[in-house]
Amino acid sequence: MPDITVLLVDNHQETLLALKASLAPLPCRIETAESGDQALKAVLRGGIDLALLDVVMPGMTGIEVARYLHRLDQTRHIPVILMTGMVGQARLTEEAYEIGVADLIIKPVSPWLLRLKIAGHLRYLRRIRELEAPDPA
Repeated sequence: MPDITVLLVDNHQETLLALKASLAPLPCRIETAESGDQALKAVLRGGIDLALLDVVMPGMTGIEVARYLHRLDQTRHIPVILMTGMVGQARLTEEAYEIGVADLIIKPVSPWLLRLKIAGHLRYLRRIRELEAPDPA
């Protein structure tokens, strides 16, 4: 059973299905949300280890969700990856990294590149868990 849960957030159902299919080969659980509000509720319930958020959503944007998560002690440690189709927006990139996002992905993204990036984050999260685990000796 995979030990890491990835939350995929996009307000377009077809995008969520494509993202989920792209990440299916990876050793992780996948949850989905269709809005920033749903994403916050899922993360605050617990059990989310990595969040992949679309930037442009009605209501609460991915940037707003990331900013909120990084303000709270209980969610600050969760890596957030933002996805955007707004190419060439230098200010968006600066704002994303100022907030503390782990990565910024430009859409459309190939399934191969998405899997590669998420696999890297999964390896990092597993390594952190190994280092934080109590010594069995």
